[in-house]
Amino acid sequence: MTFAHPYFLLLLLLLPLAAWLKGRRGQPPAFVYSSVQLVRGVQDITRSQVGNFLAALRWLVLALFIVALSQPRLTKYDTTKSTASGVDIVVAFDLSGSMASEDPGFKIKGQQVNRLEIAKDVLKRFIQRRPNDRIGIVAFAGRAYIAGPLTLDHDFLIQNIDRLNLGTIEDGTAIGSGLATSINRLRDLKSKSKIIILMTDGQNNAGKVPPLTAAEAAETLKMKVYTIGVGTRGMAPFPRIDPYTGRKAYAQMPVDIDEDTLKAIAAKTGGKYYRADSTDTLRRIYDEIDQFEKTEVDVKKYLRVKELFQWAMYPGCLCFLLEMLLGNTVWRKLP
Repeated sequence: MTFAHPYFLLLLLLLPLAAWLKGRRGQPPAFVYSSVQLVRGVQDITRSQVGNFLAALRWLVLALFIVALSQPRLTKYDTTKSTASGVDIVVAFDLSGSMASEDPGFKIKGQQVNRLEIAKDVLKRFIQRRPNDRIGIVAFAGRAYIAGPLTLDHDFLIQNIDRLNLGTIEDGTAIGSGLATSINRLRDLKSKSKIIILMTDGQNNAGKVPPLTAAEAAETLKMKVYTIGVGTRGMAPFPRIDPYTGRKAYAQMPVDIDEDTLKAIAAKTGGKYYRADSTDTLRRIYDEIDQFEKTEVDVKKYLRVKELFQWAMYPGCLCFLLEMLLGNTVWRKLP
């Protein structure tokens, strides 16, 4: 056990001296009486045991408060391993209407989900495994927007992911704009490594920036882009509401992922292209990216402190209240 302010403990040495000085008798009081017999019984009165107890209680209060002021604490040196910060990651997230398709392979806990929900679920798992990296989110459909700034506050980031819903951005698939916006978020940062993860389920059909032009910019700025095509091959069920019955129905629609462009983007920037057609596949993709983009592990020493001052302060307060209560009620002293 150590003390944050040990010099306060020196005050404890003064308490016996103060008690001795307070307990010394002064000269006996002098009154003029016509006869000594009138005050003979008063001369022999001494301090009662009750008075001694209350005085001891007051000195105990002072001692406990002095110990609390010295701030006792338990200290322990410990070590921890943590991945050094320095990898900045932006995830470009497709919010086009086709992400509502419910591919047969996309399930969470046995329940069928659409592409958006499975992508959000896997992305949140990925973020939780990288606590020491700054991560940001760019959402794109017909246009690209910043859905989450680069931050180490991953709880805040996950809350923003939960708020990503279809229909919040005008429809379309602006892959080039999504990639360009991601590049702009990373461009001025000083990082050991800058990574972009681009997820989409379609072809570039909106925006003013061609995807390969954005890829050239990423290559120039030494940013690595991993591209993920989300969707099964062939046809996928797309949900719609029957206007007559109001019930949910499905229509088979072709899965139209521009794999050639996504492969070219990844190859140009030193990344890799993946095709995700099931929940397990998408999770393995993020696991692989997680293993690729690791920095060295540093061992950090830190001091763990547990404050103990309350163990002296609380009893001191209780003793003080007890002394005041007894001294002014059942053991009230005469003036």
